[in-house]
Amino acid sequence: MRRKTRKVYYGNVAVGGDAPITVQSMTNTKTADVEATVKQIRDLAAAGCEIIRVAVPDMEAAKRLGEIKEQIDIPLIADIHFDYRLALEAIEQGVDGLRLNPGNIGQADRVREVAQRAIKAGIPIRVGVNSGSIEKGILAKYGGPTAEGMVESALNQVSILEENDFQDIVISLKATDVMMTIRAYELMAERVDYPFHIGITEAGTIWAGTIKSAAGIGALLSRGIGDTIRISLTGDPLEEVRVGWQILKALRLRRKGAEIISCPTCGRTEIDLISLANQVEEMLEKYEKDITVAVMGCVVNGPGEAREADIGIAGGRGVGLIFRKGEIIKKVPEEKLLEELEKEINLM
Repeated sequence: MRRKTRKVYYGNVAVGGDAPITVQSMTNTKTADVEATVKQIRDLAAAGCEIIRVAVPDMEAAKRLGEIKEQIDIPLIADIHFDYRLALEAIEQGVDGLRLNPGNIGQADRVREVAQRAIKAGIPIRVGVNSGSIEKGILAKYGGPTAEGMVESALNQVSILEENDFQDIVISLKATDVMMTIRAYELMAERVDYPFHIGITEAGTIWAGTIKSAAGIGALLSRGIGDTIRISLTGDPLEEVRVGWQILKALRLRRKGAEIISCPTCGRTEIDLISLANQVEEMLEKYEKDITVAVMGCVVNGPGEAREADIGIAGGRGVGLIFRKGEIIKKVPEEKLLEELEKEINLM
């Protein structure tokens, strides 16, 4: 059962409560380069990104946020550190949310001003603690980065906002260590009812980071913890979005477009299944249809093993079968399999 939380809104996108778990990402362009940033956001949105965050390192970037927002169709979050004036300018520019820690933007009156302006604008603030950003005093208390220390640090930040009557809060607790991340979110879930932004921070390259993120985020989501996800990969942000959706689809939490299932191949395989599966996967990217497509290597067992698929192909020696829900509908030459499969999908 999914954890019960409050609901907040980034623009028209809800996070928490009964809202679907959303997929978000962060641009890696220079935010002040409006053209490049807008292009990347549009590409990410086309791939399924539902909320986008941009770095705001200086006032030049802050002052371009309005131009960016005018040209995109998904909520825009400003990532702020240290300078409260950047947060105020971001709000003035019409962003849909802030990511900041009130404890590092200065004196109480500055925090109060940001909180009051955010309340007036009706935008949420995400409080985020990473294992590498825990305060020195808390690190000393726990003898280094721990889940308990991350929770204490985040609660300190949350309390600053609560003292200023601000409660449209989202919390994130990300470590590079998967088990520490899971433990931190579990502990925090016992303490608050704010929605959670979940992820594994600095997970790594696309290959290793995908595995690490799937392990951590999948474990949390399977426990009902998590309201919006961001996959942190060293690479093209498009991969973050693709991986995010695959995790949600694997757990049957969201469905978006066609899904491919394929066998791992074995000694019975008499077709270039690996190449065929990759071609099918690429072909399916253009479809929004909520269907499952199987690519199987064996004409003997393939249709039966993949009978839950909406449609699929099973390869044989020089030929293959097209099947639907386990029932064979046609036999075609190997070189025509992809073409015939696409024809059948278009008829669905």
